[in-house]
Amino acid sequence: MPVNGLLRIDMHLHTHASWDCLSDPEKVLEKALARGLDRIAITDHDRIWAAREMARRYPDRIIPGEEVKTAEGIDVIGLYLEEEIPGGTPAREVCARVREQGGLVYLPHPYARGKGGSGRYAEELADHADIIEIFNARLHDPALNQAAADLADRRRLPGGAGSDAHTLWEVGRARVELPAHPNRPDAFLEALGSARVSGAASPHVVHLASTFAKVARRVARPGRPATGARAD
Repeated sequence: MPVNGLLRIDMHLHTHASWDCLSDPEKVLEKALARGLDRIAITDHDRIWAAREMARRYPDRIIPGEEVKTAEGIDVIGLYLEEEIPGGTPAREVCARVREQGGLVYLPHPYARGKGGSGRYAEELADHADIIEIFNARLHDPALNQAAADLADRRRLPGGAGSDAHTLWEVGRARVELPAHPNRPDAFLEALGSARVSGAASPHVVHLASTFAKVARRVARPGRPATGARAD
């Protein structure tokens, strides 16, 4: 329940639908609520089935999203999605497909090395974005988050924050605190304009958990690529 009329939301985290995470979605939500969050955005890599299922079960608690690995090798998040966008789709097309669904385009870690392209696409994609992630708890160089915050200021876009959790321990390490609102994209975007961002960087060791998850999937599925496909 909101406290003092405010909601606390972790805008970027993963479940076992992602190929590098083993966290059960129900446990992720349970941990989030225990840590004082009111709502979470489930943003699995190139998969949306877990986010959709959880949003159906908990419509006021879950923002269904997807973190798409684009053709350029960088990540773009769509929030409030209904349909999965395939990995490998060009970044500008990802943005267009998010908008076609009535969702919000969220640029995560735009200055991170590799997954953010070291900022190479930041200015261009900001033209198509609704929100810039200005604090990502898995970035250990404060300058990378600061560069994202500066981009959001220049473009007059609201800033978001997320733990980028791939383990239960990380859930809630970054969050936004914003006025209570219905769980729909227009209301969220309006409330985000007056949000307060807070968080703490996760230790480097959390990346080992992601590596372990990848290895565990390969062992469980010998000869097949590690994916977050739904288990039948």
